Amino acid sequence: MFKRDWDRRTCAKRGHVTYAPAEPELASRLHAATALGDAWRCLRCGDFALGAPHGSGPAEDAPLVPRGKALRDIFILRFLAVERILRGVLILIVAFGVWKFSNSQDAVHRVFDQDLTVFKPVTDHFNWDIEHSPIVDTIRKTFDYKKSTLVIVAGALVAYALIEIVEAFGLWLGKRWAEYLTVIATAAFLPLEGYELHEKVSVLKICTLLLNIAAVIWIMLSKRLFGLRGGVVAFEAERHSASLLEVEESAGTVPPSRGAHART
Repeated sequence: MFKRDWDRRTCAKRGHVTYAPAEPELASRLHAATALGDAWRCLRCGDFALGAPHGSGPAEDAPLVPRGKALRDIFILRFLAVERILRGVLILIVAFGVWKFSNSQDAVHRVFDQDLTVFKPVTDHFNWDIEHSPIVDTIRKTFDYKKSTLVIVAGALVAYALIEIVEAFGLWLGKRWAEYLTVIATAAFLPLEGYELHEKVSVLKICTLLLNIAAVIWIMLSKRLFGLRGGVVAFEAERHSASLLEVEESAGTVPPSRGAHART
């Protein structure tokens, strides 16, 4: 039932996908004559749709129509794509802030010290030593950084943000190179995320670390990257055989369990 929900939900948004195989037995199972005209069974959801088929030819040349688990995989990849595009935009904003600060560091320093004295009567009333608070100390430390160092940091942040954005578009489009890039880039930053978590524990940092670890493992296994589960050979063989299996399953000549087993 859950599988059907995914399939029909997608068909409701994008429309049905029908195909007339050249093999007479398969074609007869996928075709139905109605009072309103010919109808063909959708390769995704299995419902009959009125009208001419969208394509025809040998069953093995039928279009590869993601359904069931494949649709859920696409949803997960696009969820990761959205997460990375948001992260990339946020990092670009931070990079712009660092670059802007590097160009006016002295002016910001003077304004900071002048404005800080304005709040001193208020903070003294609440017995808060603002001069030595952690936030103020952290801000003051940045004043000691050289402009060249800040420019390098801004450049590194821009490069990181661009990687995240490229990952996002590649994952959204289902590109295999993007899956490799995501695994490599995400895994490379896992030690840094672990170090930050060691320095200061927070729920957000824990969730981010667990999400990235799960994403790396899931993409490698499900997409057969780096030779896992047969590697690219098994991945391409799976894609090549899937179209024929979809037609046979939709026609009812192959039990769904067999088709699902063949695609794993």
